[in-house]
Amino acid sequence: MTYYEIKKVFSKKGSQIALVLMIIVLIVVAYFIMEENFFVNGNGDREIGFAAISKIREGKKQWAGELTEEKIRLVIEENLRLSQTSEALSKDFEQNDMNYSHQQGLMDIRNLLNYDYGGFNNYDYYLADSLSPGLAADFYPNRIKNLKEWLNTDGKDLFSEKEKEYLLTKYEALKTPLYYDYQAGWKSLLQYAPSITMIVTLVLSFLCSGIFSGEFQQKSSAVFYSSFHGRRKAISAKIKAGLIIITVVYWGTMLIYTGLVLGMLGADGANCPIQSYSAGWKSIYNITNWQEYLLVILGGYLGSLFMLLLTMLVSARTNSAVVAVIIPFALIFLPSFLSGTSIPALNKVLGLLPDQLLQMNQVVKYFNLYEIAGRVFPAVPILLVVYAVFVLMIIPFVYLIYRKKQVY
Repeated sequence: MTYYEIKKVFSKKGSQIALVLMIIVLIVVAYFIMEENFFVNGNGDREIGFAAISKIREGKKQWAGELTEEKIRLVIEENLRLSQTSEALSKDFEQNDMNYSHQQGLMDIRNLLNYDYGGFNNYDYYLADSLSPGLAADFYPNRIKNLKEWLNTDGKDLFSEKEKEYLLTKYEALKTPLYYDYQAGWKSLLQYAPSITMIVTLVLSFLCSGIFSGEFQQKSSAVFYSSFHGRRKAISAKIKAGLIIITVVYWGTMLIYTGLVLGMLGADGANCPIQSYSAGWKSIYNITNWQEYLLVILGGYLGSLFMLLLTMLVSARTNSAVVAVIIPFALIFLPSFLSGTSIPALNKVLGLLPDQLLQMNQVVKYFNLYEIAGRVFPAVPILLVVYAVFVLMIIPFVYLIYRKKQVY
């Protein structure tokens, strides 16, 4: 019976088109990633493709290793030298690109310098060009100093004293010196993963929305409920079919996406701390790239599971696939209209909505903290525990609603 329910979903022309569109999206994303990882040659011209990626990797590998004070000093000295060349000082963009061809190997670390020496919320692309080698010793102390200054100024009303203490403790707990390596594969993988997860969730909502409402749409509900297994095994089969479809399509898509990206760019840098790249520099989560990716795919699966089980619940309750399919759209897109407010209480609520599970790469960069029973917790563990419980609660609830369904 479960096989029949799965077959019924995928036999629909609309379902097949949705899956084809998802494959097209993966191909388009792979193309964008390839174009973004370009190499600038000595003539200032851009190159893309596997040969270009290999050259980028080679240039960044020259700076791989622990970001010690000596390494930071060498980066500042080399960047200072390159910023004073005639090509860098020229007003001709082609000359600037020629200079960039020598600079691109150290750009990741250069960006960290801009974030570190520019203050907590300030970023100046050219700041690194004005640094002196003697400032290398301030690299790690600056990170903590910038947070303290921000908590005493712009961020002073955003957190309680206990939460401020928690943030500082997390910053001080970061193991230094950081290990740096070429990590373009993980950067691109994490950058586009939320978009892929959201698209998969929306496609799955279309696939799963009709599992429980199909009999009512086809006017066969009376036959279904009057059959011998209609209110027991048939309902269980529908729930199992939904869970299998969600699991197979989600993990299949994410494995294909992961294979495409890491196959193109490489898996180097898996064990680099996320603070070794500019996007994760201010994070309070002291984890590595592969650990962040694990949070992203597990969070995405849990978020998809919750939203799609909720879709199935609404479908069972309303007998309408149209009403049910609206649920994931609302849960994904509506919170974005309220995000970024200056109201701490509202931000805390938004930080616990299910859409956050689909964008864990952003959650690990936010300072969403919650004080529970005198202890401070970050958002990630709360999201994972709360929605895991919700998922386990929804499954039997769907079964009970559909089993007691009245047919008129």
